[in-house]
Amino acid sequence: MTFPLDLPAGLRMAPAARAALQAAPRDALGHAVFRTMCGTDATLERFTWLGDGLAAAVWQRNTDLAETVYREPGHHTLSCYLHGGYRIERKDAPGHFGGPGRLCSLPDWHESRWYVRDPLRLVHLYFMPEHFTRRAVVELDREPRELMLQDRTYFDDPPLARLCEALLEVPWQGADNLLRANEIAHEALSNLLHGQVALRPGQRVRGGLAPHLRRRLADHIEAHLHEPLTLGLLAGLANLSEFHLARMFRVSFGMPPSAWIAARRIDRARVLLKAGLLPLQQVADLCGYADLSHFSHRFRAAVGVPPGQYRRIVAA
Repeated sequence: MTFPLDLPAGLRMAPAARAALQAAPRDALGHAVFRTMCGTDATLERFTWLGDGLAAAVWQRNTDLAETVYREPGHHTLSCYLHGGYRIERKDAPGHFGGPGRLCSLPDWHESRWYVRDPLRLVHLYFMPEHFTRRAVVELDREPRELMLQDRTYFDDPPLARLCEALLEVPWQGADNLLRANEIAHEALSNLLHGQVALRPGQRVRGGLAPHLRRRLADHIEAHLHEPLTLGLLAGLANLSEFHLARMFRVSFGMPPSAWIAARRIDRARVLLKAGLLPLQQVADLCGYADLSHFSHRFRAAVGVPPGQYRRIVAA
């Protein structure tokens, strides 16, 4: 059977993983670490495309001696060992070995060579550098360009490991289950951001907005998401022309003003819907949507399900 992107015909996989691969969009299979694993003796036990540029896979390996090499994959990978791995070693980190609950963060720029000497089972969460963009500004008060995911081998983070286990407890079939898995994956990424992200060494930030202006704009947007927000209004707050504000905003926030505002409205809607207390029309009003129909359209396009279904699935 031929798979998108010419995955190896001899790839061993469970039937459920085969069905998930066949149904996945082409870009779901472009993660370099996933493709490297496909070329080894590993068996793909489970796979899912979670949306939002996220994918997850569970791998098993039953081998006495093998070598696996990753070279600048262009995306990030969070790895959590589930079983075994006690004699698996990274070449540039001799003497450090895996085991259940141990984690690795493999950034987009890293290179590594691994010696696999015993059976293991692990889960991979694949995601792009852009997943940290909004989190960097909102959760860490930093510009995305200042930060990098650390290259960490076999670290311990029990809450993060529990999130990886929770991801496996959710069936990866059906819209409701995939949405639950998506929410768990995003929580894991926030946890990873706070624990394994560092300032880029030697980074000299040039251009963009001064920190106090970035905070002023971010705070104003958050406080006025329920109102119309225009480029002219934001430029006035920063005392810049619309042209310069648009350029500097993109540098400091990692995206254009319109995209940032749209994303923050969706984020606020997620929070309000999880609380499960307000009518949908009031949620739409508080998030700045013209009407309930517009809100439903935008939310479904961003999240994959309409607001009512989302609330039913994730409300506390």
